[in-house]
Amino acid sequence: MVAVSCLLNPIYLFTMDYKEGAYKVKDLSLAEAGRLRIEWAESRMPVLMSLKEKYSATKPFSGYKIAGCLHVTKETAVLCETLAACGAEVSWSGCNPLSTNDEVAAALAKSGIEIYAWHGMNTEEFYWCIDRTIDKTPHLTLDDGADLIFTVHHRFPEKANTIIGGSEETTTGVHRLRAMAGDGKLLYPIYAVNDAETKWDFDNVYGTGQSTLDGILRASSVLIAGKNFVVAGYGHCGRGVAMRAKGMGANVIVTEIKPTAALKATLEGFQVMPMDEAAALGDIFVTATGMKNVIRGRHFAKMKDGAIVSNTGHYDVELNLQELAELSNDTRVIRPNNREYVLETGQRVYVLADGRLVNLAAAEGHPSEVMDMSFANQFMAHLSLVEAHKNNQKLEPTVIDLPETLDQEIAGIKLETMGFSIDTLTDEQVVYATDYSAGT
Repeated sequence: MVAVSCLLNPIYLFTMDYKEGAYKVKDLSLAEAGRLRIEWAESRMPVLMSLKEKYSATKPFSGYKIAGCLHVTKETAVLCETLAACGAEVSWSGCNPLSTNDEVAAALAKSGIEIYAWHGMNTEEFYWCIDRTIDKTPHLTLDDGADLIFTVHHRFPEKANTIIGGSEETTTGVHRLRAMAGDGKLLYPIYAVNDAETKWDFDNVYGTGQSTLDGILRASSVLIAGKNFVVAGYGHCGRGVAMRAKGMGANVIVTEIKPTAALKATLEGFQVMPMDEAAALGDIFVTATGMKNVIRGRHFAKMKDGAIVSNTGHYDVELNLQELAELSNDTRVIRPNNREYVLETGQRVYVLADGRLVNLAAAEGHPSEVMDMSFANQFMAHLSLVEAHKNNQKLEPTVIDLPETLDQEIAGIKLETMGFSIDTLTDEQVVYATDYSAGT
């Protein structure tokens, strides 16, 4: 058995630039490199840039404070600066201890964004950063995982009286917020950005699929072709991972608890079985479920020597690393974001990014092109909240879906920027679509 407290909550020692009330980042001298990353993302995010151009003149967010808790990537930086250019006073923290790009964080701090984020923070530091974004009592909260929303509700409920609304970007977060609303505990309205089609059917599928494989390759550099690749969960994220792994030549195995999801995976050509069976067959494992203890001690014990295990769900609870440590005699970091566990039986298991989101901790997250649409939804959700507030429209404290017309508008803009055009219905076809008297 190896001790795990130091493995799961490592202490990172470094000098942090910090000016009270302004920012706390790892190294401000990284700003120039971060600015280049941001400019690259801007060149790949035409929808969000068009919103920035459209609304920076009228500045609809003037007088409003937006607190954000979202992975500090180059794409997030484009969203931050778009909100600020449109009048918002922005304060920001990272939504995962290992997902912040320190170069981007430095560039945001240098540009005047109030930001508290660095790669490798421990749990106490993580929540300290969230608290700082709440200090000035925001009017709006923008979330990925709902940690900011939950912090307001659990520790600063009095500040909710000033908050007019917020948004949530993850499947896990939306599920929990709907449960909170159902119990009558949600204190202000939240737009379910995750449930917009231009988010979940693009960001979750194509973004997660590509970036997860990117993270696995950066952390392991193994050949994917010919490997038994186990994907736990066949929701939108798991489907994207399975699709990309198959495209790289892997033999994909899917584990599921939902019959319809398992049936979809079967009909799309994948093997389906319980994790207890897949554990002995897999060469590479990825969890994408949002549920805790998906891979636990008894599964690790069955794995092949050299098995690679990773997680692409939002929280680091899908892999039970405590139970893995109890089965192990030794552990070491064998390469960046790749920890080797030597089990008492002699086989080696390699855990990537200590069970954190492998696509962000070991890579750069989703490509800019898909985040373009997700962040356009975030922008429009907050614009809707502000417009409702200015019109004295009181929204109920519940989870709200973005209108389908907005989905189509954003998708249409994206198609135009890609050089594609589509058909439109004629007047005759519009009438026919709703003509219930028409028969054979």
